[in-house]
Amino acid sequence: MQFLPNILFAIILFGGVFFFVKNVKKLIRNIRLGKELDRSDQSSLRWKNMVRVALGQSKMVSRPVSGFLHIIVYVGFLIINIEVLEIIIDGLFGTHRIFSFLGPVYDFLIGSFEILAFLVLASVIIFWMRRVVLRVPRFWNKEMTKWPKNDALNILYFEMVLMSLFLLMNAADYSLQQLGSYHYNQAGAYPISKHISKLLTDDAGTLVLIERGAWWLHIIGILIFLNYLYFSKHLHILLAFPNVYFGNLNPKGKFNNLQSVTDEVKLMLDPNADPYAAPDPNKPIERFGAKDVSDLTWIQLLNAYTCTECGRCTSVCPANLTGKELSPRAIMMKTRDRLEEVGKNIDVNGKFVEDEKSLFSHISNEELWACTSCNACVEECPVEIDPLSIIMDMRRYLVMEESAAPQELNAVMTNIENNGAPWQYSQMDRLNWKNE
Repeated sequence: MQFLPNILFAIILFGGVFFFVKNVKKLIRNIRLGKELDRSDQSSLRWKNMVRVALGQSKMVSRPVSGFLHIIVYVGFLIINIEVLEIIIDGLFGTHRIFSFLGPVYDFLIGSFEILAFLVLASVIIFWMRRVVLRVPRFWNKEMTKWPKNDALNILYFEMVLMSLFLLMNAADYSLQQLGSYHYNQAGAYPISKHISKLLTDDAGTLVLIERGAWWLHIIGILIFLNYLYFSKHLHILLAFPNVYFGNLNPKGKFNNLQSVTDEVKLMLDPNADPYAAPDPNKPIERFGAKDVSDLTWIQLLNAYTCTECGRCTSVCPANLTGKELSPRAIMMKTRDRLEEVGKNIDVNGKFVEDEKSLFSHISNEELWACTSCNACVEECPVEIDPLSIIMDMRRYLVMEESAAPQELNAVMTNIENNGAPWQYSQMDRLNWKNE
């Protein structure tokens, strides 16, 4: 019975890690459904971008209030979790505050953790007030339906509870140290929880129950949070770094040439090519543009999973601001929804079985053609997500595979083909304006 808590802890810990690894493998598999794209060039610049944007939060602070609060939560999340290592060791081996031998260094660490935990708790409460009380408009766009809205709030509640449990655990521990209780040796500095301890009882038995209860709930909560990430927009905690590293380094506004189009043109210009030759059965027919997630690149699918749903892109989108259907955030959310749909299809059938759905089942033509391709969404995103690339690839499919361009665009393309200009008059009349 003496080692029962340690055995139980080990089962819970390894169970949580097992499910996390299982979900990570599923995540990687889904991202790999996208087409290959080499982003291994300019590695030094990519590392600099990752340090500056993902680690340094440089684009977050363009909006000072939310940016500053996010940095507090971000730094607190990273540093406070150092103590999780101590909790894991204590849980597995039955020790208590195993790193306390560090003396003054340990005092400094625990004190820092407490101050950060308090700041994180305060920041999260402010974030909650911005969403629920102040109702900042970008958090309430129509795509923020029940799950996306609740997901954001669930994370805030998670963090409130975890930080509160951390401080309550320390407060009870501090009280037990002052009472000289067995197993609770003097260790650590408690600038915040020592004040909370004044609200607790002086009964040692009750304090042990509070300390142990908060300890267990804290570590179980962390493991639940870890596995919740896969289903949450907070996957960006893990994916922001690779997403920024593999970001597009080309100047914004420079569109890529489709290799499928290039190959088709070369074939048409090759005098030795047989136009009636049967296609190679071992080579899949290349699609022009993107109809489904498998037509997108793995980078675009990584973008979809990395999206934080913060709505900064939508808040600066000129199409959205003028009442158009388009929301760049919704484009990323719908791409992720379709990718998850495909992933579940594979889980059930062992491979993808045609379901008569596509990206166009989620994203409407109206949304796609509302885009002005101004790149405002790309510029604004704090983790270098590129909704425009998905919009352009889906437009290419509509034009080149379905001949489904809007009437106005068809007229422009016809005029360019016939007249060499977007306007509907002959080339002979193009310079008449000079004589007016």
